[in-house]
Amino acid sequence: MSVSPASSRAGWHTSQPAVPGRPPGGQRRPANTAAPMLTVTLSIPLACEESLTPPARRLLEAAREMLERGEAVITSSVPVDRRPDSVPANRAPARAISPTIPALHILASSRSVLRDDEPLPLTRLEFDLLLHLVAHPRRVFTRLQLLNAVWGYEHAGVRTVDVHVRRLRGKVGVDVPLVTTVYGVGYRLADDARVTIDRTG
Repeated sequence: MSVSPASSRAGWHTSQPAVPGRPPGGQRRPANTAAPMLTVTLSIPLACEESLTPPARRLLEAAREMLERGEAVITSSVPVDRRPDSVPANRAPARAISPTIPALHILASSRSVLRDDEPLPLTRLEFDLLLHLVAHPRRVFTRLQLLNAVWGYEHAGVRTVDVHVRRLRGKVGVDVPLVTTVYGVGYRLADDARVTIDRTG
């Protein structure tokens, strides 16, 4: 993955038109490789982010989500030593193992979270954020609503919610569906999240 640095000027930066089989920016994909390649160009200074129009803000949030998902895919990719066509004729290729979604178990009284019975090192705010989303499934929260509910006050930098959501996703694991980004609005618990709460534990 390559992300070009943002320019010092405000506004959107557009790269040259994409050519089939050729990534933007003039970089050719290496031959005979299965490595993913993602090129994203952003040129919005953080200081100007709050003044963006709603369509521009939605586009920026979509770009951030795409980057997070791209990083997750690349991080979780397992290198392949040999291509399928190089498997000997007398040896059948290994059967792919169907992935299973790990389960999370929240112990509210002890303020701990288990992933498949293994504890996760969550901070106080990460735990409160997770508990709040799990307690209200299918409900979408704006960043300001999450700040009021979890942090307990209105904070000037609402992007702190994005930071904690990103850290929470990283600690739980990229293979665990947990928090869904609702573009232009905020966050909610993922539909396929496997999370249980024990109020007495």
